[in-house]
Amino acid sequence: MFRRMFQFSSGEKEMPLAGRNGSANHTMGMAGLSSALQREAERSNASIPSAAMEVSPALESFDEVYLVAGIKTPGINYTILKIADMVNSKHLAEMTLEAKRNALMMALEAAGAEIGDLLQDAVTRNRALDDYEEERQEEVRKFESAKAEENNKLHAEMERLTGEFMSRIQANSDRVAQEQDKLSGWQKRKQMESQRITDAATFCVPQGNGSNVNSNSLGAVLERVNLSRR
Repeated sequence: MFRRMFQFSSGEKEMPLAGRNGSANHTMGMAGLSSALQREAERSNASIPSAAMEVSPALESFDEVYLVAGIKTPGINYTILKIADMVNSKHLAEMTLEAKRNALMMALEAAGAEIGDLLQDAVTRNRALDDYEEERQEEVRKFESAKAEENNKLHAEMERLTGEFMSRIQANSDRVAQEQDKLSGWQKRKQMESQRITDAATFCVPQGNGSNVNSNSLGAVLERVNLSRR
């Protein structure tokens, strides 16, 4: 009955992790990951569009529900809603239930209203309310299903991006460790080369000149040269 009323619209900065560089760099790395994930997620919005389905606005009043259901007011202008207003009238407030019923029956008889028509009106309106509720429930169910599917895609994309950026961060940390190892190896070779030069230089200057400078350094060798020239 109500189905005609509902239409559905269809370049990152490197941040090394903890390890050789300590926990502070790890914190910076995770902050960088969060920022990068946010930027990448914004780029991914185009590939995961929001579900086009939307929930139609609810009808503002029950009168609108009855109107959409095609319920027409009888010619005598008496409906079950009119009866409800009469029963709750302040003029009948002090009466007993039986007295209210008698007064109501007198009024209906005087107006020529048919009880059968009123009861049929009650059934029709109640059915209209049930049908509208069913339509709303179905619409919300479909909306929920569409959004759940979208959320699943977003979760999958988030996990993919997280894995990708964690791999990049780990790769950056591994590269830093490799370069640190290379530097350490070069420093050891440099130390050996410096000692080789120093050892060779000691043969170029006089010995036993009384210098207190450490004789194992090139500085000591040059000092002995200066002393020998005085």
